[in-house]
Amino acid sequence: MAKPADAFSARDETVTAQAQRPAAVAVPRTETDVAVVGGGPVGVFLAVLLAQAGASVQVLEQRRERSAHSRAIGIHPPSLEALAGAGVAEMVTGEGMQIRRGEARSSGRHVAALDFAAASERFPYVLTLPQLRTEALLEARLKELDPGALVRGVRVTELHDDGGRVRIGGVRTGASDRSEESVESGDIGMSAQIVVAADGARSGVRQLLGTPCRTRALRDTYLMGDFIDSTGDGSTAVLYLESGGIVESFPLPGGIRRWVAHTDQLLATATAADLAAMVGERTGVSPDPASNTMLSAFAVRTGLVRDLVRGRTVLIGDAAHEVSPIGGQGMNLGWLDAAALAPIITASLDGHDVGASLAVYERQRLRAARVASAQAQLNMALGRPLAPALLAARNAGLARVLRSPAAGNLVARRFTMQ
Repeated sequence: MAKPADAFSARDETVTAQAQRPAAVAVPRTETDVAVVGGGPVGVFLAVLLAQAGASVQVLEQRRERSAHSRAIGIHPPSLEALAGAGVAEMVTGEGMQIRRGEARSSGRHVAALDFAAASERFPYVLTLPQLRTEALLEARLKELDPGALVRGVRVTELHDDGGRVRIGGVRTGASDRSEESVESGDIGMSAQIVVAADGARSGVRQLLGTPCRTRALRDTYLMGDFIDSTGDGSTAVLYLESGGIVESFPLPGGIRRWVAHTDQLLATATAADLAAMVGERTGVSPDPASNTMLSAFAVRTGLVRDLVRGRTVLIGDAAHEVSPIGGQGMNLGWLDAAALAPIITASLDGHDVGASLAVYERQRLRAARVASAQAQLNMALGRPLAPALLAARNAGLARVLRSPAAGNLVARRFTMQ
């Protein structure tokens, strides 16, 4: 496997997925500077940065439509800085909900509060916005720069790196979501100087490359849903530290509040009424099940690749590292990957030797992923069920620590990825 210092240098390597391939179907472009595999928020963001720098970029996305399921909602200050560099921060902040304060409660009583004012001078808050809308704003920006950059309904099945370019083979699909069965309808073929895989935690490109990824399933499971906000908490995020397990409450635009509850097992068949009852039992606040607009049960898995770079291909986002969604760091981590990678790619396209820069990039981004994963696992540990006496002692200690402004600022910066 090529090391970062050797990346973007000569090699001859072919990886192929076997597939039935009917009649040929062409993509709009057969050559590009950079091919980004994965048209989610991370891949499209990188494409925006590259297009702004004058690169030709093609984004290949397997889904024919964006998923309507609201997943990531939290955008941290470092990501808002990065989004500002892509020309979308003003639109995102104009639509999102600014969370400037977080509060911990237990058994109906205040435990501690966090003020995010010290987290960033320019963006002293965490912004919440449904991922569907974030993706739409990023896609609109990319379309402004290059109307033909994003191609949907393409699944990459082949990569061949000859040292100068990467030839990409794929098939058109009829799938509107990655979870659906793909219907292959024809070949596509193109080449790029550089390929970036931003195709998620179950990255097809990573599998084609054979890049090792250490994954681990954690014991934590959660049930989350969006309901009309009747709490009166406004823009405050609330963590209910209860003996039955944590309940998290985050405001969203449009008078919606997201509730996330730790569960003893994966409740795949739970209903909105089940979640509302769970929230009410633990917190005393009962969301209206009839107002539910999204419901999801999920387990937690972590993953980290050994190498981000292989020849002329780079892994970013969840394709490179999967962290717990608790704490909302995954999408943000991917954006910061892209922001650090874009200038290196641009320099390479301009003819510069970027081996040393890639080595630094890989080291720093892997370290950032490890830090984010550790933070997420700490967040989960704080939210697990605990005997009442132990919970009371833990909460009292937490309150004492956070009464110190210095400690409070440090915790706020940690929670906002500073």
